[in-house]
Amino acid sequence: MRTNLKLGALALAVAAVGAGCRQDMHDQPKFIPLRPSGFFGDSRSERPLITGTVARGHLKDDTAFYTGKGPDGKFVNEFPFPVTKEVVERGQQRFNIYCAPCHDATGAGYGMIVRRGYRHPPSYHIEQLRNVQNGYLYDVIANGFGAMPDYAAQVEPADRWAIVAYIRALQLSQNASINDVPAEARGQLSGQQAAGGGK
Repeated sequence: MRTNLKLGALALAVAAVGAGCRQDMHDQPKFIPLRPSGFFGDSRSERPLITGTVARGHLKDDTAFYTGKGPDGKFVNEFPFPVTKEVVERGQQRFNIYCAPCHDATGAGYGMIVRRGYRHPPSYHIEQLRNVQNGYLYDVIANGFGAMPDYAAQVEPADRWAIVAYIRALQLSQNASINDVPAEARGQLSGQQAAGGGK
């Protein structure tokens, strides 16, 4: 009997101690971001990142691809990847979404927003813009220029380069000569001009 009483008392004591250690879900042992903490010497709950830490997918070690500039800080003219038909078509799609409202579909600068009072951008077909480096056009898309806002948040780096490729195609379409057409294709062009009434 005494043994049963001792065991019962012991069980009761364990239950009482266990109840005193109770922790509810709403009272969790954690640090809430930006709240002070006495645990660390600097009184901050958030710990600084280890020097040199780079978030996954954010290394951005290809300077030309991500900035349009070379190691010397000057704009590059080379595309960071091959310009294919698919790249130009992607550039056309992105251009029509983000650029045409101001620059219009031909790049002349008479988009719908401009017709409603927004500042007129320069035509892509002026000599100055035909002669700028490709990296410069990329930089303007990413960082804006003058009245043009930046589109870094809306247009990914690869799409910025695709838009630059399409702008170059637009410029060529408005400023090409017969010498820009491959010799073997000039006969087709002449036939189309004759069929169209010599235009």
